[in-house]
Amino acid sequence: MGWFGDGEPTYGGARLAKMQCFVRHMDGDATTTANVFARPLDGVTLVVDLDRVAIVGYKDRVVKPVPKAEGTDYRADKLGPPFTGPDTVPGVVVQPEGSGICVDGHLVSIFEEKGRKNKTPSLHGSRWANWELHIGFDMRAGTVISLASVLDIDAGHRRRVLYRGFVSEIFVPYMDPEEEWYFHTFLDAGGYGLGVSASSLQRGADCPAGNAVYFDGYYSDPDGRPVKAEDVICVFERYSGDIAWRHTGIAEQEVRPDVTLVVRMVATIGNYDYILDWEFKTSGTIKCVVSLTGILVMKATSYTRVEQIREDAHGTLVAENTVGVYHDHFITYHLDIDVDGTRNSFVKKTITPVRNTGNPATGGADTPRKSYWTVRREVVETEVDGQAKLNGALPVELLFINPGKKTNVGNEVGYRLVPAGATAASLLADDDYPQRRASYAKKQVWVTPYNKSEKWVPGLYAEQSTGDDNLAAWSRSNRRIMDEDIVLWYTVGLHHIPYQEDFPVMPTVSGAFELRPSNFFDRNPLLRTRPPPRNGYSPNCSCNVGSG
Repeated sequence: MGWFGDGEPTYGGARLAKMQCFVRHMDGDATTTANVFARPLDGVTLVVDLDRVAIVGYKDRVVKPVPKAEGTDYRADKLGPPFTGPDTVPGVVVQPEGSGICVDGHLVSIFEEKGRKNKTPSLHGSRWANWELHIGFDMRAGTVISLASVLDIDAGHRRRVLYRGFVSEIFVPYMDPEEEWYFHTFLDAGGYGLGVSASSLQRGADCPAGNAVYFDGYYSDPDGRPVKAEDVICVFERYSGDIAWRHTGIAEQEVRPDVTLVVRMVATIGNYDYILDWEFKTSGTIKCVVSLTGILVMKATSYTRVEQIREDAHGTLVAENTVGVYHDHFITYHLDIDVDGTRNSFVKKTITPVRNTGNPATGGADTPRKSYWTVRREVVETEVDGQAKLNGALPVELLFINPGKKTNVGNEVGYRLVPAGATAASLLADDDYPQRRASYAKKQVWVTPYNKSEKWVPGLYAEQSTGDDNLAAWSRSNRRIMDEDIVLWYTVGLHHIPYQEDFPVMPTVSGAFELRPSNFFDRNPLLRTRPPPRNGYSPNCSCNVGSG
């Protein structure tokens, strides 16, 4: 239900939720459907006291036609056989030398020694970059990655990159101000719990058949009893056919395939399914990918064709009598970065165009070139200046460095933030109630000093938060972040305009970002990676005999 100022009824201070109604079956229906979200009983709103489990408020404001059930189901046994959609040949991952993942409790490492993979990790003779990390589970955050360290082959030891990382919140405001819709402004992690909402993963579908390792999660129910959530996290090596590096020279060609370690969880929160991936690349890169699928939130309407619409419908007509409502997704990560140690700094490198003056004293040269660009470097001292809104007038690279550690040529070791699409920021008015609760969503990047009480970006108690205990409020104290233990808060943002292809169930759409080594290593850490067999692995024939 959220907070909408002092004008809302309090019902005696109870813990409240507003409820929508949906239709499963009506007299005259030719069929039933599992997709209840496609059949809203619009115009009816219930207020429920969650502690008493009692309806304390009811409003029936308007009558709208209920969308029909036909064409809304997504279950395989209702759609076929025959299955007439695109057909692909089944595939399976084959690892001739066995899995490269070593699991010790919740500690995971990926390694190679003397060209062969082993069940016991060892630093001696390692020939390629590898990761060690701890996988945890939290009822609010879901997957928690901690103690992520990468092996530096040249240095001969592991170096810390990330102390702890997790999804702190998913803010989903809908863009319909009507009576039945204005309160649809969800804080999914704080209101429902990503861990509590984690789905059991289907083997061979959610995760690859054959080479995935599965973890259970545990949390307590409202009465304090332990709950076991089975197979809610999987870990696997991804062989995607991508290239880690390559070059064709005058008389030679070298190619190295890209293999990544993926840690995956799926949280199903009502209608939406969030696929949350952590990818660890052998190059030292950490990539976080959030993928959205599931079912749109839909409202009933009298319209059956677009030409009938004469006002703002606050969404797209995706089927007869059915509007997919405009909305946003803001997924905020808490990343306690430890780049080769705990004392780090935040650096902005602004790419700035420069006119060629022709004078070497000002960086120019007496040549026909008229312009070039250079980099203006700023080490940020306090957290107010540590905020950044992407898609600005000038491109900026954002780095996290360890000023006390340097490469062999004197560069400060670091990691840089690389957005990979989905960089939307909130467009709501600053005085709008959901924006006050999630005021951090106006900017994609915030950097703060580490504070053990600052884990949840909208504040500890999200449901009735007022914006006085969130990331934006903490940052107003303008604490020092230079040469400190610092935390990066990064928001993946999507404005979602629904389309008919999103109905009745939505194809996956993704956003991502990377933490990429930037002068962290003295050279390409994949340089000494073992090359693949020239003919590749072909497990169904004899051409592997004697190869590589």
